[in-house]
Amino acid sequence: MLAWIEGTDPFPPVERALKNPSGLLAAGGDLSVPRLLEAYRHGVFPWYSAAEPILWWSPDPRMVLHCEELKVSRSLAKSVRNKGYQVRIDTAFGQVLDGCADREEGTWLGGAMRAAYLALHRAGHAHSFETWRGADLVGGLYGVALGRMFYGESMFSRATDASKVALVALVEELRGRRFPLIDCQMHTPLLASLGGREIPRRAFLRALAPLVNYPELPGKWDVQT
Repeated sequence: MLAWIEGTDPFPPVERALKNPSGLLAAGGDLSVPRLLEAYRHGVFPWYSAAEPILWWSPDPRMVLHCEELKVSRSLAKSVRNKGYQVRIDTAFGQVLDGCADREEGTWLGGAMRAAYLALHRAGHAHSFETWRGADLVGGLYGVALGRMFYGESMFSRATDASKVALVALVEELRGRRFPLIDCQMHTPLLASLGGREIPRRAFLRALAPLVNYPELPGKWDVQT
């Protein structure tokens, strides 16, 4: 039976998540900064459409990208070097949200979700990696940082390899900050081609537990590459 949460109710143990649909754990609650941080700390994330209540998920298996396992093809390396792209961090978070929401499969990123992630960004927990060509934002991604764990949320591209270039920059930044792992949530062919792989939820939670407890302070990253 699906759990319903209200107020400050804790999330149920992730082992109670449904098998069909896979990983659905609970419904209800809100999208406040404390609630979202609690969710991420326990390997849970929100994902729902406008006609639904807030739904919370913890899928098994879990798609992750270990930073040392990023695969950069020759064509992607060429795009990083020669396409005239510049990657900026945390300079256009709202525009990146809009770009992700404009994707056909991004209709889940409605007004309430965007407001929630903007609040996380203002609190220093959510970050955008933006691929620019001159004055034009041509791709990017955003996600949430907690301790030394990064949770990738969504990405978009309006030019060849633009979102992948942002991902390469993200991995470089995370390596510098000693973040070993990116949560990619669910399998996609794109993420698999870049080195992402599925691991059991139990293994994901074991990796997550120490990483979220590092004392890194929230705040803008604000770097250009």
